[in-house]
Parts: sequence; structure tokens; C-alpha cells
Amino acid sequence: MATQTFHFTNGSSHLSLSPDHVLPQDQRPNLTQTPLLSSIPVIDLSEQPSASVVDKVSKACEEYGFFQIINHGVPRELCDGVLAVVAAFFELPPEEKARFLATTDRTQQVRLFNYYVKGDGENKVSMWSECFGHLWHPLDQTLHLLPENPPRYREIIAEYAKEIGVLMKRLLRLISEGLGLQQDCLEKKIGDSPMCRAQGNYYPPCPNPELTLGLNVHTDMSALTIVRQSEGVTGLQVIKDGHWVAVEPIPDAFVVNVGDQIQVLSNGRYKSVHHRAVTNETRKRVSMATFYTPGKDTVIGPIRDLIDEQHTPLYREYYFSEFLEEFFKQEGARRMVTEIFELKS
Repeated sequence: MATQTFHFTNGSSHLSLSPDHVLPQDQRPNLTQTPLLSSIPVIDLSEQPSASVVDKVSKACEEYGFFQIINHGVPRELCDGVLAVVAAFFELPPEEKARFLATTDRTQQVRLFNYYVKGDGENKVSMWSECFGHLWHPLDQTLHLLPENPPRYREIIAEYAKEIGVLMKRLLRLISEGLGLQQDCLEKKIGDSPMCRAQGNYYPPCPNPELTLGLNVHTDMSALTIVRQSEGVTGLQVIKDGHWVAVEPIPDAFVVNVGDQIQVLSNGRYKSVHHRAVTNETRKRVSMATFYTPGKDTVIGPIRDLIDEQHTPLYREYYFSEFLEEFFKQEGARRMVTEIFELKS
């Protein structure tokens, strides 16, 4: 079977690590010096009684901000199909993907792009990855904008989106219950018009994983994120107690993580945790992240039922549009957006 040469959107290939991808010394992953602890919690959603699942989800959200789920109800064949069409899209010739290249228009619905970090001076260092973002809900108005090649991309994404929608609401209910709230509380607080974006990530083999990253250290600006990742290739790492934890891919599992908005809504009880993606010298890695995020006009702040004399508000209320504005201001830096909305004691 012929192998395809990976091409970044800027035209470089994976055969050499150009200076554009080499991080400053203090931002490199230091893989040989990083102690990797045991992985994040794994939760079986079919476990009975259901109160046990709620307890485990709550503990994982408090202690890790991340967990993996198994027996989640999404067909494995569909998940494999999603990663297959995402990989096939990234492996198309650059000229075929060029029409999706990101512009400076923030409202662009379908975007092919690379993340970057600010290096020395005015230099930008591109991450060793390529990303493709678009809505996963509602799809009816944007499905025609998605790639026609690979041939089944639209069909598979549409089917996957339905399943992810069900799973996302199920997880929001569990997380709400873990906070001692009504099952539908978080879904109501996030609003009737959430922004639901999907992002495929492609990490080709990297000649020197010590010098670069697939994704820089960050938290998710979403409320909740669900990720499907390639099996057999470890790349995602999460900060726990000041150390990096490798998220080992478990067969037929999803990675779930708390985003910045649930951290604020929970008044800091549940944590939106810094994470990163490292690269692999010999194997490519693919992931598909689906984000559930408030609409721009939604007001976000600590849920009042979680506030009392012992638990005073840690954040001020804000329109999500304010959060987005600050998020884009900090592009290329190690973002510290949630901190902007902290109430000073």
C-alpha cells in the first residue's frame, strides 16, 4: 500500500524539521526528563448502580479534569470510520485542501489551519500538526461546505454528530448530578444555542519530538470536550500535580475533559486542566475533538446553588463574547483567559 507524504498547509513536509517548527528551549517538551505518571481515570458508563458512575465522574472532574469512558454506546465502527475519513482528508494533495485554508475571518465556518506559539521576538513557531475545524451541530446549514472528498466524509460526520450529541447530553447530566444539581442544570446554563465545533487533528511522524509539540500547552475554552484518538499511539498529556500524565489510548474509549466554562459554572470545583500533544518519531496520530461551548450571548458565572458562606464566588459573570475576545487577544501565548474573570479577594 503506497504511503502518502504529509504536507503542512505552508508547504513543508514531514521529512525534515524546519526552524519554523523548533520551539524555544524553555518551551520544549523535555520528553526524556518528564516523569509520566499512571494515566487518567477510566469510567464504565454501563456500571450499576448509576450513582456509582456519577461519583466517579465527579471525582475525576475534581481531581483530574479528564477521564476516559468505555461502554458509551457509540458504535465502534462509526468511530473508526470518523478517524479514517479525517486521516484521508489530511492526506489529500495540498492543492485539493487549499480551498479550506483559514483566513483572518473569525466567522469562517470551515477552516484548515496550524496552531502556532510566539517564539523569540516576532517569530511564530508552528505546531507539528494540521487541524481541520467545522460545526458538528447544527449541520443542516453547513453540511454542503464540508469536503466532498473523501467521498463519505459528510455522511460519516453527520452520523457521528448525532451520536456525539446524545453522549454530550448524557455526560452533562452526569456532571450536573455530581455537583448536586438538577440533571439538566448545566445544559440550561450553557444555553439553547450552544456552539458545537468539531476539530480533526493530524500529527505526522516527527523527526525530532524533543524539539517541537503537536499542540502547545493549553486549556479548552469550551464547556465540555469529547475526543476520539488513534489507538496504539500515545500523544495526549495532561498536567496532574505538576507532572505530565500520558493519556494511553484505550480500545473503543473516548477522552472527556472539563472546559473553562464548566470550571467557572462549578465555581472552581471542577477543573479545566492544562494539556498538550507530543509527537511520535515513527507513527502518525489522528484525533477528532468535539467541543460543546456556550453561544456568544450566553451569560456565564458560578451557579448560584453552589454559592454559600463557605463557597463565595471565584469569578464574575460575563457574556461568553467577552471570553472569546480575551481568548483571541492571547493567541500564540500560553493562554490565561479564565484568570481574567477571577474576583480578587
